[in-house]
Amino acid sequence: MGIDLKSTQLFRGIGDSDLKEMLCCLGARERAYRKGEIILAEGQETDAVGVVLSGRAIIQHSDLWGANSVLSNVAPGAVFAETYACIPGETTLIQVTAAEDTTVLFLNVGKILTTCSNACVFHARLIRNLLTVCAAKSLQLSERILHTTSKSIRGRLLSYFSDCAKKEGGYSFTIPFNRQQLADYLGVDRSTMCNELSKMQREGLIRYARSRFTLRESGML
Repeated sequence: MGIDLKSTQLFRGIGDSDLKEMLCCLGARERAYRKGEIILAEGQETDAVGVVLSGRAIIQHSDLWGANSVLSNVAPGAVFAETYACIPGETTLIQVTAAEDTTVLFLNVGKILTTCSNACVFHARLIRNLLTVCAAKSLQLSERILHTTSKSIRGRLLSYFSDCAKKEGGYSFTIPFNRQQLADYLGVDRSTMCNELSKMQREGLIRYARSRFTLRESGML
């Protein structure tokens, strides 16, 4: 595995001995995906929570005409499909794709939410952790809504960059998206967004190289 599962939000507070027993009890299965491969397709039913062990995945939504919206980036240790897995028979409105070579651990959500005959002590902790994960996902969606409220592309970029800088604790940060994914996340045209980025750099508002950005410390607006 690429990460220490005990360091993730889902498995926080679960000891080594319990973790090994838990993975067996929950029917954990690991699968590797190549870059660009679909991990979870839109319209699919799932009863499993996915945990990214290594690599990175992108959650996106496509409308009837093929326009894509990137909803979030799933880094190692992060969870996806938990909401759909908790609703039996619900088909997904999103697609999860490997943004690079990625390994995923799948856990049966029914076995997480139902105490087994062995009365495993980790179940209560795991359920609390899963609830925390769901709440965090709700916050992420709220953040995206905030970043897309501006009518201008510059306003959306500045909203997102400001949030990234605050989380980094400085004016320089690395974003998890390429240009197309950033445009999809902000709900704007890629070419127009790239032109705006170039204009902002010429004006001295930002500096960037690939996915690394630095904001001017004052006078942004």
